[in-house]
Formats: sequence, C-alpha cells, structure tokens
Amino acid sequence: MDLFNLEMGPLEDQVNLVGAAVGQSSNRTSLAMRDGLFYISDTSGGKIVRYNSYGDLLFVIYNEETSPPPITLRRGIDEEGMVTRWSIAHPLKEPGALTVDSRKHIYTADKVDGDRKLMDTETNSLLDNVVLHFNDSGRFVNFLGQEGIGGKPFSRIMGIYASQDDEIAVVCLLVSGWNIYWFNSEGTLLYLVHLQNDSIPVPPGSKVDYVSMDTVAVSPDERKLFFKVDYYRNTVDESNNSMAIPDSSVIWIMDVESGSYEDSITVPFFEYTTTENEKKLTQKLPYAMLGVIKNSRVFLYFPVDGGYSLLVLTAGSREQRLGFIQVRNDELKYNAFNLSAEGILSGLLATEWEVRLVWWRTDRLLGEMNL
Repeated sequence: MDLFNLEMGPLEDQVNLVGAAVGQSSNRTSLAMRDGLFYISDTSGGKIVRYNSYGDLLFVIYNEETSPPPITLRRGIDEEGMVTRWSIAHPLKEPGALTVDSRKHIYTADKVDGDRKLMDTETNSLLDNVVLHFNDSGRFVNFLGQEGIGGKPFSRIMGIYASQDDEIAVVCLLVSGWNIYWFNSEGTLLYLVHLQNDSIPVPPGSKVDYVSMDTVAVSPDERKLFFKVDYYRNTVDESNNSMAIPDSSVIWIMDVESGSYEDSITVPFFEYTTTENEKKLTQKLPYAMLGVIKNSRVFLYFPVDGGYSLLVLTAGSREQRLGFIQVRNDELKYNAFNLSAEGILSGLLATEWEVRLVWWRTDRLLGEMNL
C-alpha cells in the first residue's frame, strides 16, 4: 500500500540519498515504523525525521552546521508548549541504523569525532560508532557505548533493536565476527554475546568448505538472537574449474541469557530455472534474512524481477509461507525495510528522483499460522 512520496534533496521535508544510495557511507540510511509513525535516519542529510502515515512532517533533528535551517517547522520546543511540528538541533554526523521503542524514544547509530575514535588491537577493529538516545520529542538524552551510558565506541553497528520491554540490542560487526550488546531501558549493559567466525556451528554430518554469516536479527518478545549462516562446498564443473556451490542454509537461535544454542531452522534455497546450451538448469541460491517478529517467526527475502519473493518460517515448525512484494525495477536504486514486531513490513523505495514510503500487511501471508 502506497503511503506518501518525498522529494530528493537536503531540505527538512526531503531525503538526501546521495552517498547512502551508492554505499559511500558505512552507516546506511534507515527506516523505522512504530504505531503508524515513520522515522528516517537520513545519513547523507545528517538528520532524523518523523512523519505520520499521511506524509506530514512532525519533527526533524538536524545538524545546524551542515543542514539548511528548517523553513516550515518551529525551531525548538518548550516543555509545556503545544507545538505540533518542530525542529531540534543536534550535531549529527552520519546517523544510520535506527529503532524506536514503545515510549517513542529514538535510538540511532552515529559516528564519533576523530579524537574519540579508538583501535581495538585485539580484534583489529576500528571503534567509531555510538548509539544516540533521543526522547519522544527529539531531545537528546544520552549516548550508549560498549559499557552503557557514556561508554567507549562500538565497532561498526549493523543493527539496533528495541524489545517489547524497551530493552535495546546493538549488533556490531568485527573483523573476527560479531558482538551483540544487550541493554535495559535505562542504558545498563545486561549481556554481551560474542559470535566468532571460527566457532560458527556446522550442521551435523555436513561436509562444507566455506561458511558465510548472513546477518544477525533480534527477537522482539524474547531474549533470543537469530543468526543465519550459509554453507558452501567446493566442486569441479565440466571444464575442470573449481567453484563453490550452496550446500545448506541454517538459522541458529541462541538464548542470550545462557549464551547457548537452543534451536535451529533449516532454510530452503530459492530455486529458479535457466537455459544454457538448450539445457534447462535449476539454480539454487540462499535467501537473505529480513527480520524476526513475535513468536519466533522469521522473514526472509530474495530479489526477483518486479520485487522480492518472501518466505516465512517458524522455529519448531516445518510450516512455510511464501509471498511476494512488488517493487518497480526503477526503485531498486536504494531500498530500506522495517519489520514490526507484529509483522507489518514497511519500505523506503528510491528512484533517481524521489522516495516512496509504502507498507505491506502480512496478515494473508501469515494466514493460518498461529499468531
């Protein structure tokens, strides 16, 4: 369902995807949806905006040194003011991964100043990301680092998640693997999970030559991590050339409190047929994990002509649901998706000239599954 369109550009009611769209920034422009409100961290524009579902701009957090001053919004807001549309200045640099909790508090990844960057010699990783915390009015509250409020910077932040209890999980990429930091709503560090590349589990009985971690997702209603791993094995084709082919794909489920694996989901491959030398060949490629919703339901997707093929799997069940979301080919320049805890999929779809905000209700896709 189409909601509203935005123009490309640097103004408060525009989105500036230059750089983010072509991957020039390590922090990508992100989308979050909560209670029908849409939040965009505009990486290249250095701002965070909130819209309602009709496309009305409600507020913007902007860097007054790098962004044009808002024209249509009141600057600042009084504690007891009745302003409905306003702007607040904050020295944002490259806001990226984004989440919003039940209080409508905003958490976004951002870069630190050069003199605050650190090098972790143990993991050979650059520490230059923090999580900025803003309240429901867009006022800055504090920032989170590795140890909690005011802690040292994280390595590259790949995702930020808010649970139904307003706990915050920060997923960070390292040279040697992944770190997941789990905080309570007050910013106190509760758990730290290390996922090392050399200790990724392999399905029993499998003989694989190459292991690839796809991504890490966080459950919205339990202290669980879902991380998808793709396994490959080497083979030799008819021309005696060695090549890696997909062997299997598994989502491992970890209990955050104990750090132990409690379950796994085997993911089927996306299959399609091609013709080569008048022979039909069936190709198999792994899905990518889109996210996790309540009751351990996992959404995966694969790009196809005219959109994305969707697959929904559930831990502890063999049931599968297939679906499709339509995305025009000219909107594949840049996509950002958000999956709510209830399964509403929202998308920011960019052409060369404009940005379209859409959402898809997955009620039919989930259908007869026990919600």
